[in-house]
Amino acid sequence: MRLAILGGGGFRVPLVYGALLRDHSPGRVTEVVLHDPDALRLTAVALVLEQLGADFPDAPRVVTTDDLDTALRGADFVFSAIRVGGLAGRTRDERVALDLGVLGQETTGPGGLAYALRTVPVALDIAERARRLAPDAWFINFTNPAGIVTEAMQAVLGERVIGICDSPIALARRAIGALGLDPAATEIDYVGLNHLGWLRALRVDGVDHLPRLLADPDALLRLEEGRLFGPQWLHTLGSLPNEYLYYYYFTREAVASILEAPQTRGEYLLDQQSAFYEAVARRPEQAAAEWRRVREQRDATYMREARAEGEERDDADVAGGGYEGVALAIMAAISRGEAATMILNIRGGGALPGLPHDAVVEIPCSVDRAGPHPAALPPVEGHQLGLMQQVKAVERAVIEAAGTGSADAALRAFALHPLVDSVSTARRLLAGYRAASPEVDALLS
Repeated sequence: MRLAILGGGGFRVPLVYGALLRDHSPGRVTEVVLHDPDALRLTAVALVLEQLGADFPDAPRVVTTDDLDTALRGADFVFSAIRVGGLAGRTRDERVALDLGVLGQETTGPGGLAYALRTVPVALDIAERARRLAPDAWFINFTNPAGIVTEAMQAVLGERVIGICDSPIALARRAIGALGLDPAATEIDYVGLNHLGWLRALRVDGVDHLPRLLADPDALLRLEEGRLFGPQWLHTLGSLPNEYLYYYYFTREAVASILEAPQTRGEYLLDQQSAFYEAVARRPEQAAAEWRRVREQRDATYMREARAEGEERDDADVAGGGYEGVALAIMAAISRGEAATMILNIRGGGALPGLPHDAVVEIPCSVDRAGPHPAALPPVEGHQLGLMQQVKAVERAVIEAAGTGSADAALRAFALHPLVDSVSTARRLLAGYRAASPEVDALLS
């Protein structure tokens, strides 16, 4: 089986390859094609994969290319983790917003909208090429903003595009572990959009155990979410929010903390990853060891703006994700019939009344050879549905702007976002992003 990875020079690609190395099932992936236009990044990651696979006699063959059509042609699965504009683009997205006193974050708020305006046109071109060159392939999207990009690509490839994120499953695993439940026997009730969702229940034999956790402040404080949001707010809310909801519930605190920091997250990663790729170029024999070292640093500093000074992430929080495991489980379910249940970004198909039937939502699904099937969901509370409706309207305005070049649609997206405080601010944001990003300026008329 052939897997093409777009953004093959990306720092997280070795996580995917590591998951493939642990898969010894018949029908597994035997060839991985890495695509990236950046030769330095592509060479470095290929070296990391070679060293990770050195002790595995049946390691998947790795091929590298800077030609997109070559990567797509004949692929059974396509995994996308591209970053249009690179980390330099991310830093500009952050700073344009922060200079106006608005949240600067790459997926949540105006920074994510600017990122989407750059990314959606590229994603649509990839989708058109995939439809021609790999019409039977399934497309697994991790490119951010994952919900927007997945929904845009579905307009071309239909439901064969699946969006994944590691935040929901990491949240559920932490809560299940805190309660001492059997993961295999626990039904997860999670609802939302990408980077905007809530864990509402954890049921075993029909009994919801989440209220027990929400009523225990000490247990909550041992969780990442308990420290982010505070036990009192979680008890009041009656659910465990995805960590990205910190930016909605504690907007002023988040903006102040980011402004006080010497670097934004994007600036930190730009420095860190530039040093990583340069280090591998100097010492290629140490590629895998250097990658492991930098990865530990990166994970430990994730969402630092939401933690108290000097507070470190627990090992369980750092290890709680695993989008690479989700991707592998999707491929196993579709290609080998190993049915699984997971939280994915898929077309809701009416699973969330109040949202468009074809809207991409982040919910539990069962996955089999036919692809993902949304689970039946209990009704959504008003505050949750209202926020999802508003953000979904924003996402669709961005997709419209990216697809048509409409500056009016882009302005509507910025102005309607709940983290942008006025139409005047939205106008200044859009002007700032057009000035900072040639791709955005060239797109809009």
